[in-house]
Amino acid sequence: MLEEGRHLVPLDTLLHPGGLADLVIAQPRPLEPAENVALDAWVRGGGHLLLFADPLLTLESRFPLGDPRRPADTVLLGPILTHWGLVLHDEGTARETAGAPFPVRSPGSLALLPGTTTCRIEQAGLMAKCRIGKGFVLIVADAALLEPASGAEAEARAHALRMLMQQAFAR
Repeated sequence: MLEEGRHLVPLDTLLHPGGLADLVIAQPRPLEPAENVALDAWVRGGGHLLLFADPLLTLESRFPLGDPRRPADTVLLGPILTHWGLVLHDEGTARETAGAPFPVRSPGSLALLPGTTTCRIEQAGLMAKCRIGKGFVLIVADAALLEPASGAEAEARAHALRMLMQQAFAR
């Protein structure tokens, strides 16, 4: 699903993302305070981030509860989102997502905190685009796009992911 010429570099921690120009983070575990600081500094220094933050992950995991390979059922990114002027609401129920540019399932809703001028909300709260210092962050309040699929659905999802990556990583 990656663009030609791109490759994945898995990170165990966000303490030292330097050297990378682009990051995709999907449904991360709660970040340590030092990781929040390092991620913010990396973005402000010119990094570009595509962040999938789903407050109610619907994907079934093959890994048991407590296994570090299991994606978090809920995302806990309040400190960094607040620092960037955003809040992520768990809608708790399916909400209207007609016109969404990719599949969603029980998405959250992103909103601006009062006085925030560095971000804009799109797709009725499904996405936020933020200019943070010299960098850019695209946040998606759902992770259903990353669920396994086959055939035409897999191709459509790959296309949607490429489009999000182009938006997030454009220079």
